[in-house]
Amino acid sequence: MSVRIKRREFITLLGGVAAAWPLMARAQQSSIPVVGFLHDGSFEPRVHLVAGFRQGLSEAGLIDGRDVVIEYRWAQDQFDRLPGMAADLVNRQVAVIATPGSTAAALAAKAATNTIPIVFSVGADPVKLGLVASLNRPGGNVTGVSYFTNELGPKRLGLLLELMPGSTDVVVLANPKNPATDASAKDIQAAAAAVGRQLSMLYVTNNREMDAAFPTIAQKRAPALMIIPDALFTSRRVQLVTLSTRYAVPAIYSSREFAEVGGLMSYGAHLPDIYRQVGGYAGRIVKGIKPADLPVEQPTRFEFVINLQTAKVLGIDVPATLLARADEVIE
Repeated sequence: MSVRIKRREFITLLGGVAAAWPLMARAQQSSIPVVGFLHDGSFEPRVHLVAGFRQGLSEAGLIDGRDVVIEYRWAQDQFDRLPGMAADLVNRQVAVIATPGSTAAALAAKAATNTIPIVFSVGADPVKLGLVASLNRPGGNVTGVSYFTNELGPKRLGLLLELMPGSTDVVVLANPKNPATDASAKDIQAAAAAVGRQLSMLYVTNNREMDAAFPTIAQKRAPALMIIPDALFTSRRVQLVTLSTRYAVPAIYSSREFAEVGGLMSYGAHLPDIYRQVGGYAGRIVKGIKPADLPVEQPTRFEFVINLQTAKVLGIDVPATLLARADEVIE
C-alpha cells in the first residue's frame, strides 16, 4: 500500500519542520554549557593558540559543539571594549570565562563578576594584579596560569646584551594601556641598572605609532630593542618584525611566534601550551571543580629561539655560546 502526499501538503509539512528546527536546536543547545572566551586582541594571529585552548577542553573530555559551546569575544586591540564584552558574557550566564593571554581581559572579567568562574593566563604576577589571593590557594572565583613572561624581561635583556655587547642604547617598546606594563618596565630598568646600562622607554598604542617609533629608534647610537609582551604586538608581529629588519634594529621578543616570522631572537613560554592549560582548567570547572580548588599553574615549557637567517641579514655574528643554548635555530 502506498501513501501519496499532494504537493501543497508536502510543502506545508516541510515548512512546519523547517520552522520547528531552530526551536529544537535551541532547546538542545540550552542544556549545553557555554564557555566564554574574552581577549583584547584579534582572532587571525591566534588561530593556532585557539586550537590549543580547544585541545585543552578536549583533554578534559569536552568537545566544542558537542559538549560545550564557545562564545568568543575579541576586542580587536581596543581595551575600552572589554568591560562591555565581559558584562555581555555574564548576562549570557556562561559556565566559565576564559581569558588566555590577556591581562586586561582577566581584570575586566573579574570586575564584571564574583560568581562566574574565570580562568586566566597572564604574564605578570596574578597576586600583584589582584586576580588571586595566592598561587596555591587562589580563593574566590578566579584561577589560571601565570607564565611570568614579564618577569623574564631581565633574562631577555641579558640575552640581548650578550648578542650585542656594544649596544649603548637599549630601547624598550611598550603599550601603556596594558595594566602590566609599569611593573615589567621597572623590572627591566632594575636589571639594566645592575649592569650599568640605561634604557629608553617608547610607548605605542596602535600600528601608526609603531611605524613612527622606528625612525626614532634607528637614530640612536648602536640601538637594540626589547618588547614588553602585549596583545597589540602579538597581533602586529609581522609589522613589528618587518620594521625591526628594515631599520636594522636587533630585537628580542617574548615568544617563538615572532622568531617564526623573521624576528631575531625570542625567549618565553610556549604559548599553545599555555592556552591548552587554560582550556584544561576551563573544562574541569565546567565538570564541577571549583576555581578555588585549582592552584595557579606554571608553564611547562620555555623556549629560546634564534633566527640565524635574520642575523645574517642584519650582519650579526651570533656567538657560539648563544647558539649552543638555543632550543631552536631557524636557518
